[in-house]
Amino acid sequence: MEMAVIGTGYVGLVSGVCFAEAGNTVVCVDRDETKIALLQRAKSPIFEPGIEAYMARNMEAGRLAFTSDVAAAVRGSDMIVIAVGTPSLSNGEADLRFIREVAEAVGQAMNGRKIVAVKSTVPVGTNETVRRIIAEQTDEPFDVVSIPEFLREGSAIQDTLHPDRIVIGLDNRELEPTLVGLHRAFTDRIYVTDVRSAEMIKYASNAFLATKISFINEISNICEKVGADVTQVAAGMGMDTRIGPSFLNAGIGYGGSCFPKDTKALIQLAGNVDYEFKLLKSVVEVNADQRYKIIAKLEQALGHVQNAVIGIWGLSFKANTDDIRDSPAFDIAQTLLRRGARLKLYDPVAMEKMKEKLDHPFIQWCESAMEAAASADAVCLLTDWQEFKDVDLRLLIYVMNQPIVVDGRNIFAAEQVAMANVRYYAVGRPNLQASDRAEAPAV
Repeated sequence: MEMAVIGTGYVGLVSGVCFAEAGNTVVCVDRDETKIALLQRAKSPIFEPGIEAYMARNMEAGRLAFTSDVAAAVRGSDMIVIAVGTPSLSNGEADLRFIREVAEAVGQAMNGRKIVAVKSTVPVGTNETVRRIIAEQTDEPFDVVSIPEFLREGSAIQDTLHPDRIVIGLDNRELEPTLVGLHRAFTDRIYVTDVRSAEMIKYASNAFLATKISFINEISNICEKVGADVTQVAAGMGMDTRIGPSFLNAGIGYGGSCFPKDTKALIQLAGNVDYEFKLLKSVVEVNADQRYKIIAKLEQALGHVQNAVIGIWGLSFKANTDDIRDSPAFDIAQTLLRRGARLKLYDPVAMEKMKEKLDHPFIQWCESAMEAAASADAVCLLTDWQEFKDVDLRLLIYVMNQPIVVDGRNIFAAEQVAMANVRYYAVGRPNLQASDRAEAPAV
């Protein structure tokens, strides 16, 4: 198909690249001229493993292009995919101003029958709003469909090329063969439903996954009080096919651009129809509290954090992305600074973005995990980057003031800790102290 994808964030850029990879001709649109200039050089404005190679290959093949001209892109396409952001308003509702702006621009540029697909995460009923706005601008025939995305930052390309499922919401069943055929290149697991149900599936899916995360974090807090190991508990739970092992990793809670925004939006959506979503409100509350339990562990280990030097490993909300939106690391760092701690921060890719957001005279920006640990009273691991998993904990006794590790992601096995002369505090697991079996690493 000839396609225009409007919006070049995670969803829009990855979707456009993957539609081109599947053999379609795609033009990605963004009003940010600087971003378009970057994209036209096959350089990605987001950190996503592998994306630039896919961009370059499809641009060279003539299947992928980038422009800031919305009207030209719409006129040259059979299908327009709306993939702009829907950030949270102060009351938790999704901000739909970008959706409305794009719908109006699409309507003004219509020059024949089009399929308009909304891929942005939007409240139930938004597709009908898009249809109304376009209809106010044109007499040309068109259809509006819902095709929600389910990609994960850090594995977005693979999630799009090899998805668990595709959900297509449409009210005109004559479109089903076309849209199913378009997505058949990715998977046969295609679920076709009505538009409102498709909109709801996206919110319900994210809310359920957020619930699993908050649930296992609550279990981890009980495990700490009764002496159980949450990693063992989660492994046993996950063997039950009714539960499954995914999203049962206890830690400092969820962050990023989706779960925080979508859970709040669903709570507000429920409130708008006079329903109190008590369970999801608790999920959000638990998640907000969980990140601060790391600070309690630091204070348990050090007595207090005032004037303590704390090394922070990881700033992005998860590994394999530079996204710091609603990252627990930001809140943890801010709280430590308010309590008088001195911080040494390091992340493999998110440093520059965090520098724009966090500025304080008590911050030292480091170039490696070991530099962040040097002369520190404690190291706090907040993102599960492979680089941190590969650290030899036995080296910490040579560089730290006190070899204290607070592992907010439970990435180190008990065996690794046992061989290192460190005091180790994890989430929902027994605190491990220096082992008599500790050995110095071979040099």
